[in-house]
This record gives sequence, C-alpha cells and structure tokens, in this order.
Amino acid sequence: MIMSRIEAAPDQARGDLTERLLAGLPAEAVLTDPDITASYANDMASFCPAGAPAVVVLPRTVEEVQHVMRTATELRVPVVPQGARTGLSGGANASDGCVVLSLTKMDRILEINPVDRIAVVEPGVINATLSRAVNELGLYYPPDPSSWEMCTIGGNIGTASGGLCCVKYGVTAEYVLGLDVVLADGRLMSTGRRTAKGVAGYDLTRLFVGSEGSLGIVVRAVLALKPQPPQQLVLAAEFASAAAACDAVCRIMEGGHVPSMLELMDRTTVKAVNDIAKMALPEATEALLLAAFDTPDPAADLAAVGALCEAAGATQVVPADDAAESELLLQARRLSLTALEAVRGVTMIDDVCVPRSRLGDLIEGVERIADKHQLTIGVVAHAGDGNTHPTVCFDAADPDESRRARESFDEIMALGLDLGGTITGEHGVGVLKKEWLAREIGPVGVEMQRGIKQVFDPLGILNPGKLF
Repeated sequence: MIMSRIEAAPDQARGDLTERLLAGLPAEAVLTDPDITASYANDMASFCPAGAPAVVVLPRTVEEVQHVMRTATELRVPVVPQGARTGLSGGANASDGCVVLSLTKMDRILEINPVDRIAVVEPGVINATLSRAVNELGLYYPPDPSSWEMCTIGGNIGTASGGLCCVKYGVTAEYVLGLDVVLADGRLMSTGRRTAKGVAGYDLTRLFVGSEGSLGIVVRAVLALKPQPPQQLVLAAEFASAAAACDAVCRIMEGGHVPSMLELMDRTTVKAVNDIAKMALPEATEALLLAAFDTPDPAADLAAVGALCEAAGATQVVPADDAAESELLLQARRLSLTALEAVRGVTMIDDVCVPRSRLGDLIEGVERIADKHQLTIGVVAHAGDGNTHPTVCFDAADPDESRRARESFDEIMALGLDLGGTITGEHGVGVLKKEWLAREIGPVGVEMQRGIKQVFDPLGILNPGKLF
C-alpha cells in the first residue's frame, strides 16, 4: 500500500516516512536531500540498475536500527542495507522509494579478547582497521579483500567475501562465530556463540553470511581470530604462457604445500599495473605467479615452490629478499583491479571460481572470448583456490562496446559452470548475477531459498530484487 502511495504522491509519502523515522532517530541521522541521497544509490558494479531512495538513514545504535525496521514494516517500505558500497554485483543498490540503511556510523570495535581469540565488532568497522587493531595484540584476522582499506566487516559478512589469503586461511564465513541481527519486523536475534565449539540448533549464523542483507540487518559480529603468523615472504615466477603458470599451481597444491597466498596476474594485468604505478613488473611475461609463505622458514618453502615453478616451465623465478620487497609485490596485486579500470574507463569484474585443475581451461577460454568480442579482458586470480576475476575493460559511452562487454561477461560465467565451477566465489549475486544463480542452483534450489527468505522477511521488504 505504501508503495502505491509513493508512486501516486512521492513527496507526501516521503514526508510521512521521514516524520516516522525522525520520531526515533536524531535529525542528523536522516538524510532527505535528493542530491545527497542519490550518492547512496549504487555500489561499484556496472550494468546494475539502481532506484532513487526516499531517504538515507545512518544509525549509530542497535535501537535505532530496530526503529527503522519497525517503521519500514508498518509502512511496507523496502529497506536496502549498505556498508561502504565497494561491492561489485549491485547488492547494495537502492530501489525506488526505499530506505537506504547505511551502517557506516556503527563502527566500534567493542572487544578484542586474546584468551578467547575473538573480536566483537559493529558492522561499520573497516576491515583494515580491525586487522591493525588485533595485530597490536599479536592476533590476526585473516580475511583481506582487495578493498580492505575501504570495505566494512558488515559488507564482508553480507557477501561472504574472501581475499588474497583464502588459499590458506579461508573466507569470511569461517571466521564469523556469532551475530546479532535485527529482523525485518525490528526484533533482535542472536545467533551462534563466543566459544571455540558449538553445535546447538541449526547454523543460522552461516545462513546470514552471504545473504546480502536479504534476511536481516547484522548489527554486531563475533569474529574468530588467529595468532599472528610470521612475516610472509613472496616469490614471483614468470611464465611464457598462462597454461604453464596454471600447471605450476597444480604442482604446488598436489605437492602438499600450503602457501599463504598464490595469485596469478596475466600479461594484460601486469601491463595495466605498470601503466598506473610504474612498478617495473616484467611485461614480457604472459603470466606472473606470486606465491607467499608465512611459515617459520619461508625461504625454504619458497625455494621448494620455485623448483616446482621451474619444472612447470617458469622462465624466471625471483624470491623476495625481505618483507619490504614482498609488500611491493603484494601492492602490485592489490592494484590490479584499479589498474584494469584505467584501461578503458569502466570494467565488469567477473568472479568465476573453478576447480584448481580446470584453472588453465578457464583462462584459455577467457582469451578466446576476448578475441571473439574484440575486447581487452585482463585476468587476475586467487589461483590457489581457483577463484578468478576476468575483468572486461570497455568504453561505457560506446553502446556496441558495452553490449559486447555484457555478452562476454555472460559467456565467462557460462564457461565457469561448464568447467564445474560457480558464478561467484566471493563477490555475491546481487542484481548482476540473478539469472545465473537460478541456472547454477536450479528450480528446486531457488524454491528452497525463496522459502527461507519468506520465513525471515514475509513482507519482502529487505533488499528486494536481489539474489532471485
């Protein structure tokens, strides 16, 4: 009913909504200026439609979030939760007439417990801020997305994000022990635990991780920590073909090695990084493999992996001499997506994950797709876990090039499924991959997921239009 009112008389409906929100929120937490609210309309994904929010709310307390959800339920207004909006699938995009619930002001680290090895945080805490805070106590929070200097823990939980260290330490889902969640009707629910072990009831915590704000609003998280490992050292190996680099990855994993990082950058990506940062990376190589170890004797591990790279055909293997040189190589990898964006101005970043044994097949297939559509597609990959980011570079002002970019993006996802993979390893579904989620999990899977959504959000007001 409220949606029809918004369509018929948007100014009046917005005024009614704003007045109700202000009854339980400070004035500075409610933004209604259209020029300001428009800046909250979308995340960083291309080709994802976004609507015009009726209002943007920036709560600082759990009680304020509860007030927003009770108001939204009473008025049947959609709510789109947001973090830093660094997402790449349109999962944080606004819908017309919605309340954008930005959680960036809830940014307190509430507790760091070295004995229990946990941190308790609010959703707006920046990933890098938490990482540095626990490092000071000799602890380590492993998930480290490339956007770690900007992205929030709440956003990481919403998309089940990964990072460079996943090959050894796993993804965000493996570090979320418990959650406080405000449900669609404003009730507060706690899931999970603070203990190292616990199997009481259904694992609702895991259900919320990766749900993209469609089941509830995470307002507090209990996160597992690890002891801080030794400083890692990095090795760079150059290859005359991506296939040879992927062969090296298979040899490393088959050999039982456990690198803290195993990343691949193709020639296009290496050149793009050099162009933007002047890092003097070897542009003559077809693929650059970066391997890191944070073991007590990383030099010995790098030597063993270097020998495997040479056996796979590496043209040059260069281990870093110290932590500073290692950090330089890591910075080059973290710059990859920014550098590729500069190639044509806009990118579509795919997120296909395949079995490690099929990694070479995927990269070769991406090369064919790039040739077919006459596009620049750079590939950067978390090679150790098969998670690739083929990045389509295009000119958004050119309609034909934009069409070819979208077609190539879809063909890459189809290729990933054909190779036994998944359409997303860490970026989520959002708007961008709704059709592909249905293809991957099938009609029965979609029906079950919609049933779960109905239980938690019977009115369908939480992040509508996302996932399916």
